[in-house]
Amino acid sequence: MKLYNYFRSSASFRVRIALQLKGLPYEYIAVHIAKGEHKLPTYSAVAADNLVPNLVLEGGEHLSQSMAIIEYLDEIHPEPALLPKDALSRARVRALAQSIACEIHPINNLRVLKYLSGTLGLSDDQKNTWYRHWVRDGLEAFERQLAQGPQLTYCYGKTPTLADCCLVPQIFNAKRFDVNFDGLPLTMGAFDACMKLQAFQKSQPSACPDAE
Repeated sequence: MKLYNYFRSSASFRVRIALQLKGLPYEYIAVHIAKGEHKLPTYSAVAADNLVPNLVLEGGEHLSQSMAIIEYLDEIHPEPALLPKDALSRARVRALAQSIACEIHPINNLRVLKYLSGTLGLSDDQKNTWYRHWVRDGLEAFERQLAQGPQLTYCYGKTPTLADCCLVPQIFNAKRFDVNFDGLPLTMGAFDACMKLQAFQKSQPSACPDAE
């Protein structure tokens, strides 16, 4: 398999975690989205949406969108499972994951921040204030959801799930922007538990070959 990704991309980070948790080897292909490499015609031929990550399977098929990629990997390589076996628990894990991937991440990713500072002319302070507000607001909601579930060690139970694959990259990004994590004991407890595992350590941005 080949993974087209960028070391700071949260969505790419999610997929790297899933691949590491499952012990699946892959070729790392860097696409520097901050330099606009994802918009080049050569990459358009790889990824129709001009986004990262993009996973190329051994048969040549391409998969985009991190959540779809991770669920595909979980179906094809079911151990260790990233989604619980029963339908209700699967729904709850997906809800946690989507609270980050669909609620927090889309409004503070790189292209949105570039639009705020470039097209709308916001200052760095204004842009960073936007980021911190929405990430903090989303993490508070995530904390409340964790408090309603069987949060033991990780986001949902005693083993990492799809929710943890989403949480860790979001916390990494939030740290870069000095988001306040006070009053989020369950969220940060799950993050700390994940970062004790080799799979998460090997997947983090600083461990990537294109890290700057």
